Amino acid sequence: MSTKIRLMRMGKIRTPYFRIVVTDSRKARNGLSIEEIGRYVPGQEPSIIEVNSERALYWLGVGAQPSEAVEALLKVTGDWQKHKGLPGTEGTLKFAAPKPAKSVAYEAAVKAAAAEPAEGATTLKKKAQEKLAAKANPVVEEAPAPVAETASVEAAADETPAVTEQITEDTTSAGTSDTASAVEASDTAE
Repeated sequence: MSTKIRLMRMGKIRTPYFRIVVTDSRKARNGLSIEEIGRYVPGQEPSIIEVNSERALYWLGVGAQPSEAVEALLKVTGDWQKHKGLPGTEGTLKFAAPKPAKSVAYEAAVKAAAAEPAEGATTLKKKAQEKLAAKANPVVEEAPAPVAETASVEAAADETPAVTEQITEDTTSAGTSDTASAVEASDTAE
């Protein structure tokens, strides 16, 4: 019985993947196979090539003939060079970069969302925006009023020392007995 190592097509119409199988050469492409020794997914970047090297070398050793496509895959993995005794047994297979764990990506997204301010995270309807604007405007109008009160308090404080100065001038000219009454007058003025 002559055996072949070839690809068995699987998958959907536009997303194929292949099993690398050892089969009788007289069987159909997707017919009954003797053994599955690997898989090939060309739709990924880079393509996924998985071959059980031990079983591939066994079947090549007992005379199984690889198809052209399988021979090219075995050269990429380095199994064909091992079988023939050629240099380059490490192969030229490229591996995809490992993807970060989903939990790590989720935690990073949560931290980013927590860092953003809560306001503006959602868009408000026009009426809600108008209400917020109305609430914001009276707060701005009330802010100048306390400033005016502090200005009037400061003006009153400025007037008080002027009165005490006049009293002190009068008391110095009147004499020392009037000094006690001037201090009492300034205390009552405050």
